[in-house]
Amino acid sequence: MDEVVRIGIAEYAVSQKPIILRTAGLGSCVGVIIYDQERGLSSMAHVMLPDSTISRNIALEIGKFADTAVVELARRLRQSGAIRLRAKIAGGAQMFQFKYEHESMRIGERNIAAVKLALRKANVPLVAEDVGGTNGRTIEFHSQTGRLVIRTVNVGTLEI
Repeated sequence: MDEVVRIGIAEYAVSQKPIILRTAGLGSCVGVIIYDQERGLSSMAHVMLPDSTISRNIALEIGKFADTAVVELARRLRQSGAIRLRAKIAGGAQMFQFKYEHESMRIGERNIAAVKLALRKANVPLVAEDVGGTNGRTIEFHSQTGRLVIRTVNVGTLEI
């Protein structure tokens, strides 16, 4: 049985061995998985917000923001020898409905867009996604198979 590493909100992990990366409580947050399956390298971040410009201490909050988390995961994987990086994402739900939705309240949509932009800038192709909706998710990435198992509240389980 592979080791399970739990990633909390605004955290990230990088691994060079067979592992299961898991994060729970993805509402408007986005789970970002970047991996090189052939080399056995994998990573996951639990991204809370789209843009690090609001951060007071970015060194302590790399996993919190789409722009910094994606760059850091790609950098660390490439540093470990990754050649063929790919990404999968899940989350970004609109958890609360507001009568007058101001753009700043649409965190899920903004997180999805920011993660996709950061992946393009880092030259990491997005190969699968399960994003949006109104329900929270728990995700589990199996590094040996490249499977991302997504459990969505009131919906069920999906594998991508």
